[in-house]
Amino acid sequence: MATGKRDYYEVLGIAKNAEGDVIKSAYRKMAIKYHPDKNPDDPTAEDKFKEAAEAYEVLSDGDKRARYDRFGHQAGGGGGHAQNMEDIFSQFGDIFGGGGGFEGFFGGGRGQGRRVKKGSNLRIKLKLDLEEIANGVEKKIKVKRYVACQPCSGTGAKNGTELKTCATCQGSGQTKRVVNTMLGQMVSASTCPTCHGEGKTISTTCDVCKGEGRQLHEEVIPINIPAGVANDMQLSMSGKGNFPERGGVPGDLLIQIEEEPHEFLKRDGNNIMFEQYISFVDAALGASLEVPTIEGKVKIKVEPGTQPGKILRLRGKGIKDLNGYGRGDQLIHLNVWTPKNVSSQEREMLEKLRDSDNFTPHPGKNEKGFFEKVKEYFA
Repeated sequence: MATGKRDYYEVLGIAKNAEGDVIKSAYRKMAIKYHPDKNPDDPTAEDKFKEAAEAYEVLSDGDKRARYDRFGHQAGGGGGHAQNMEDIFSQFGDIFGGGGGFEGFFGGGRGQGRRVKKGSNLRIKLKLDLEEIANGVEKKIKVKRYVACQPCSGTGAKNGTELKTCATCQGSGQTKRVVNTMLGQMVSASTCPTCHGEGKTISTTCDVCKGEGRQLHEEVIPINIPAGVANDMQLSMSGKGNFPERGGVPGDLLIQIEEEPHEFLKRDGNNIMFEQYISFVDAALGASLEVPTIEGKVKIKVEPGTQPGKILRLRGKGIKDLNGYGRGDQLIHLNVWTPKNVSSQEREMLEKLRDSDNFTPHPGKNEKGFFEKVKEYFA
């Protein structure tokens, strides 16, 4: 970068440890002071205005500021490239607030034009069961929303007749008035009360939409729900919301997911949890059982001597990851059911087993306790 430039901190009149709000405020004051529209008789005003913009571009960016603090103007990659006035207005006009940027303060014709109107968003709740969430699904929903009126093409004018330029604001969509401040005379801009900021007026309104430019329409919209969505997650369909009055772009359709509980299965992230009770006999002798999954029933094998709390894992029987990182598992928690009431005959049989050495607990070193099982599960 060329040498001989003034120090950026000196240009804005701030200390080297100034924070973001101070930098922004200093630039705002400099931009107002040296704005070319405010200084038509000062040929140096535009250069000073550009100099302030260049300093702000560097000092308001953490990375650029760090390089500048270390290497000065030789750092490169800093300011200096936004020397076109239109570029400066586009980049930094928003620090003045409001929709008009610099134009709202100085009444210049340098603004980027009126913003395109966007219609309101529509919000719906969509109920999904666990199977639909696990694999993804296409749903078709019926919604009522405002769409562009076909006869007038959304303009609100009868048979698509030409709109007239607003006589009040001359098509700018804004009215301006001069305000005296301590910094001198400035121009304050507000939305035109005649055309409501549209810059155009209608001579003859459309008979169908009565000049509104839109109609209420019932529509069936297909929605592709990806696998792995979660309860209260919000999806968005661009352009499927309401069309605004007299032209613009439609809003969005916002879909809030509502996960319906499953009769047997519970979700834990991308994993499916299932509580399977087994009898003491099945735990001791082993058994083959059927358990539900999101893809239907499958058989599992309970090994002889299974202890309460054992967790079986069915790999790949869970929910597809929303970001495509594989699929979760189904975890089956085996819980040995102890009968609460026994008959006299059953009691007699159990009493005979009570004193059997084989039925006396002898946990070995390989038997995992509760905390080890929890640790293993979360690992």
